[in-house]
Amino acid sequence: MIMILMGVSGSGKTTIGRLLAERLNWQFYDGDKFHTRDNIEKMIKGVPLDEKDREPWLKSLRSRIKESAIEDEDAILAVSALTKAFRRELLKGFENVELFCLKGPYHLIRKRLEKRQDHYFKVDLLADQFKTFEEPEGIFMVDISQDPQVIVDQILARLSFSL
Repeated sequence: MIMILMGVSGSGKTTIGRLLAERLNWQFYDGDKFHTRDNIEKMIKGVPLDEKDREPWLKSLRSRIKESAIEDEDAILAVSALTKAFRRELLKGFENVELFCLKGPYHLIRKRLEKRQDHYFKVDLLADQFKTFEEPEGIFMVDISQDPQVIVDQILARLSFSL
C-alpha cells in the first residue's frame, strides 16, 4: 500500500509521515526531495511555483509511486498535492493508494513556518498555497492542531479499515 499525506507546507506532512513510517515499518519519502533545483531556487527567492514548474516534480513523484508499486513496497509519500488536477495526475493508473489530508488554520501553520529553519520554503509563500489549495472530497481530513501522536493514531485507526 502507498499512503499519501497531503496538505500545505507546514501542515506536518514530514513529521507525521516519519512517525507513521516508524510505527508501520514502512518506507518514507519526502516530496520536497523530488523538486528540481530550479523549483527550489524559485521558492528560496519567494516566487510561487506555477503548473509548468510542477510538471517535472509531478513526473518524479509518479515515478516514485510506480517504483513502490512495482516493488510491492509499503510507503508513505508526503506531498502538498494542492489541486484536484494535480492529485488526479499524481494517482492516474495507480491502485492501492490512500490519501490523507493534514489541515489546519492559516495562523497555526504560519507560526510553524516562522519557527522552521533550514528549509527553502518561505513563509511568504504560504498565502499562495492556501489560495491554490482545493479541498479534496472523500478523503480523510486530519486536524493538525492536535499532538502528532494523536494524529498518527487517528490515521492508523482509519488505515486499519484499508489494510
